[in-house]
Amino acid sequence: MSDASMSDDSLRELGDYIAAALGEEIIRVEVKLGELEVLAQRHAIVRVMQFLRDDSTCMFKQLMELCGVDYPSRPERFDVVYCLLSLKHNQRIRVKVSTDEDTPVPSVTGVWPVAGWFEREAWDLYGIFFSDHPDLRRILTDYGFEGHPLRKDFPLTGYVELRYDVEQRRVVYEPVKLTQDFRSFDFLSPWEGMTEVQLPGDEKANIPIGAVNPTARAMAGNPAAREIATNNPAAGTLKG
Repeated sequence: MSDASMSDDSLRELGDYIAAALGEEIIRVEVKLGELEVLAQRHAIVRVMQFLRDDSTCMFKQLMELCGVDYPSRPERFDVVYCLLSLKHNQRIRVKVSTDEDTPVPSVTGVWPVAGWFEREAWDLYGIFFSDHPDLRRILTDYGFEGHPLRKDFPLTGYVELRYDVEQRRVVYEPVKLTQDFRSFDFLSPWEGMTEVQLPGDEKANIPIGAVNPTARAMAGNPAAREIATNNPAAGTLKG
């Protein structure tokens, strides 16, 4: 049996243990891409986190990350994802709960104080409410910012832009003004589209048939350059 299979088997065994211990508080347990993922009931998240932290088989003592994910097409559009680490057992686990725009998720700041800043970030960027949070306010956007910029339905340009006003001597907010319309770019390299033009210096290579030499074009009609061009085959044929 390979190391990867043994790792997956141990994760499944741990997942079965967690599901049996917590019962209906766990919706689903599965192994994805070599990581254990637990989908928990929203109302039970504090109890689940306490168990994962304190149980001797789990010992997930560290909350490494808490973030939001937005799926606008779902009734409960948001996932809150908790990434935990057990140094004791050298294992990681990912716990997820789902919610909508109005239903709060119980705060886990009582289990991990570090979750305070993580939950503030999820509130700021996604608008996910956390009940019983000691200080749920924005942490990344400015005071008075409207909306939540990581939601899928938030416009890429935002709603307002800020600048320093010299006359008022302060930063002012204004509606977004695009300097140009959005354009469609083909992402074609400029050099790939210049097969019919010979650039200066290309005369050292093979000159494509029918290519126009810009040096010859510039010198055409210049009598002073004709004699030089006559003795310089690389300049191409001059036409008056």
